[in-house]
Amino acid sequence: MNLTVTKDAVACFKDVWGYQSGEHVRIFVRYSGGGEDAFAFGISRHNPIRMAISHVEGEITFFMEENDVWFLNDKNLTVDCQNEEIKFVLT
Repeated sequence: MNLTVTKDAVACFKDVWGYQSGEHVRIFVRYSGGGEDAFAFGISRHNPIRMAISHVEGEITFFMEENDVWFLNDKNLTVDCQNEEIKFVLT
């Protein structure tokens, strides 16, 4: 279970979302509705409390808390950006 963040994603967080070096990006799981994909990833500015996994790229720390990593189910998560939109890819 690994977390990877692409350079395109970092550029998007800095240029579009206004994040700066030294900040933290929490990736969390949220309920998005019923059906096949009832859960989705969300992002927010937060300092870690019980960090389970992390990745530093472009001097920004991306992380998931212990209570959210269950969703990865031993898969790897890559955070990317396409057309100024953050994409989450599980492999």
